[in-house]
Formats: sequence, C-alpha cells, structure tokens
Amino acid sequence: MAELLSLDFMRQALVAALLVGIAAPLVGVFLVQRRLSLIGDGMGHVALAGVAVGVLTGTAPVWTALVAAVGAAVAIELIRARGRTSGDVALAVMFYGGIAAGVVIIAKSPSGSPANLTAYLFGAITTASTTDLWVFAGLALVVLVGTWLLRPWLFAVANDEEYARASGMPVTGLNIALAVLTAVTVVVSMRIVGLLLISALMIIPNATAQLFGRSFRATVRWAVLIGVVASVGGVVLSFYAETPSGGTIVLLAIAAFIAAAVGTATAARMRTARHRRAAGHDHEHGTGCGHEAVPHDDHVDYLHDGHLHAAHEGHYDEHGADVAAAAEHEEVGTTVKDGRR
Repeated sequence: MAELLSLDFMRQALVAALLVGIAAPLVGVFLVQRRLSLIGDGMGHVALAGVAVGVLTGTAPVWTALVAAVGAAVAIELIRARGRTSGDVALAVMFYGGIAAGVVIIAKSPSGSPANLTAYLFGAITTASTTDLWVFAGLALVVLVGTWLLRPWLFAVANDEEYARASGMPVTGLNIALAVLTAVTVVVSMRIVGLLLISALMIIPNATAQLFGRSFRATVRWAVLIGVVASVGGVVLSFYAETPSGGTIVLLAIAAFIAAAVGTATAARMRTARHRRAAGHDHEHGTGCGHEAVPHDDHVDYLHDGHLHAAHEGHYDEHGADVAAAAEHEEVGTTVKDGRR
C-alpha cells in the first residue's frame, strides 16, 4: 500500500475514485426509484459524441461531453413531458444516435482513432491529469450540493409523480434537474469507470443497499458506503492485479451485490427455520392451563405432548420437537400470567 501511495498518479486516481463513489450512488438512488436505471447508459452514449467533438476540434473532451450530455438530458425530459413520444423510445434514440455520432465524428478527426475513445469508454483513471481532477472535483461538488438541496422534492416526485404534480410541485423542472445531475455524474465518471460502465456504479450500490436499508435515508448511506468501497477498492485492486480500473470497480460492486443477496437470503431462511408454527394447536396456553412453563430466552414455552409451544402473534411457534429438547431448558415449577412474548 505504501508503494501505491508513493505514486502521484495513483493518489490522484484514489481521490477521483472517492469522488465518483460518493456522487454516482447519490444520483442513482432516485433513478432506481423512478425505474430509470438505464438512463445513465443513454447519457454515456451521448457524452461519447461530445468526446468525439472535443477530439475533432482540439477542445477539452470533458467540456464538450458535458455540453452534449446536459443538452440531451434536457431534450429528453422535455420530450417526455410533452408526451410526443414515450420515454423509452426517446432514450433509445439517444442511445443509438449518440454512439453512432461518436464513431462517425472520431473517424473524421485527423488525430482520431478508436484508441482515442478507449479511455473514455472503459475508463483510464491513471491517465487523469491534475487539471482533470480539479474539473471532476468541481463537477462532483455540483452533484453533491444539487442532490442535497433537492432531495425532498426529488424523493416526492420519485415516489408519486402524479401526486407531486397535483400538490403544485414543478415536476418537469425537477425531472430536468435530475437528468442534468445524471449527465454531470456521467461526465465526472467517464475517466474513472468509463462511459459504458458508469450506469453500473449508479445502480448496483443502490440495489445492494436496498437489501440492508430499512428507510430511504439508511439506503442512501449504505449505497454511498458501498459505492466508495467499490470504487476505491477497485482502483487499488486494479493496480496490483494490472487490470482496467473501470471493469474492476464494476465487478467489485457486483460481487458485493451477490454476497449481500446470498447473505440476506440465507439469513431469511434461517429465521424461517427457527420460526416454525405448531400444527393443529387448539389449546390455549397460559396460567392454570395444566402444562409446564419453561423459560426460553425472552419468552416462555409450554411443554405440551413432548413439544415446546410459544404464543406468538395469534398462533403458536414450535420451539422443540420432543421431551428431550424440552429437558435442555431450565425447568421451573411455576407458570406465568401470560404466555405471550
């Protein structure tokens, strides 16, 4: 690790990865709620056309990509708001038109070649300059401040757009704001994760966070944490494994999602296995019922025909299959007033 931190370009890469790891999930959480998980891909394709224009004109590709992505973001939201075509059709046009324009324009550049686009398509974090880092930091700050200030309204629109519109909220303006923030996030991330992979870093940490979070706020916190770990950890891993940073970051995020999904599913099965209902139980246990009361953790079981039964939410749980299991518990000679937890 000391070797990695001793290199200037790796320190810059880690800072850039940290910025992306924070910004991408913050925007992605609203895209997931609105079921627009693929809009980041569409913005990435249009940003590719902007990169190609930058290469052709000798302009900084970051700024031309930003102009193209923001312009497309505003255009698609206005098209959706006026209802002239459905959102998915507009998104498809943006997908294919952007990448086609990028390929054609870069081919017309005297210094252009497919290699010029590789760093933007798949990420080349170690080639980011100090100037790029400052630009990315400024754009990331715009995303952070924008999502923080607009979060109550974005949350309301994402949950129920019709209700938000009926309540007098500027829904079209908020949708445009979210699309612009998405476009800015895509441009911030294009040298770190790549235009073809940035949508994954917006969506996968949020999908993973939903497995843990019990509220919107908790989900956002988990998503940012997972995004930071995946992006920074992916850069470190790519340095030692000599793999592309963008692909490594996304694979690490996917691995976290799979581990979380398997872990939560296993925990749910274990809880279900421990929570067995007593079949065909018509007898009411309680004080004076004639069955022995057996303390068990934070409740009381009743020994009934070799089974340990515990009252729970209108039914009885099965906490022991035979007398031998009941004998493992400390037996007491008194009963309790109420057998419920």
